[in-house]
Amino acid sequence: MMPRTALLGLTLLLLPGLALAHDGHGHSGVLAGLAHPLFGLDHLLAMLAVGLWAAQQQGLARLALPATFVVSLTLGGLLGFQGLVLPGLESGIAASVLALGLLVALAARPPLGLALPLTAVFALAHGLAHGLELPALTSPAGYALGFTLATAALHGAGYALVRGLPRAAAPLVRLAGAGSAAAGLWLLAS
Repeated sequence: MMPRTALLGLTLLLLPGLALAHDGHGHSGVLAGLAHPLFGLDHLLAMLAVGLWAAQQQGLARLALPATFVVSLTLGGLLGFQGLVLPGLESGIAASVLALGLLVALAARPPLGLALPLTAVFALAHGLAHGLELPALTSPAGYALGFTLATAALHGAGYALVRGLPRAAAPLVRLAGAGSAAAGLWLLAS
C-alpha cells in the first residue's frame, strides 16, 4: 500500500492537470505557472531530483536544499521576466538534470557550502527559463506563484517518496537518480 505522504504528493501533482482540462483557463497566470514545471521533462526531472536528494541528506540539508532551489528559482523567474538571457541556458538546464540525477544516484552528501551554491545555480537557470517563457496575457505574479508552488510540490513529492519507502528501497532511489542522469545526457545531446 502507498504511504499517505506519497499519495498526497501524487495527488498534488495531478491537480494542476485536472484544472487545465477545463476550458477558459488559457490565460490564467497561476495555472500556466503550475503547468510549466509539470509538463517540461527537464524541469520535472530536476525538481523531483532535488526532493529525492534532500531526502537522502541529514539535518539542515534536508530543508536547505529545496528551500534554496525555490528561492533561487523565483529570483531567476523575476530576472527572466525582465528579459535576462544567458547563453547556453538550455544546455545548463540539461546539465542540471544530469548533475542532480548523479547526486541522487550516488546519494552524495557534499558540504552545504558546496551543495547550496550548486543548487542555487541550477535553480536560477530553471527560473530564468520559466520567466522568459511567460505566456502572453498572463499575470507575471500569478505565473511566478504557480511555478513556485509546482516546484515546491515536486520537491515534496520526491522527498515524501524517499522518506515513505523502507530503507531496503534505497537502491531504487539511486536507480531513479541514474535514470534522471541518463535523461540529462539525452537532453544535452538533443
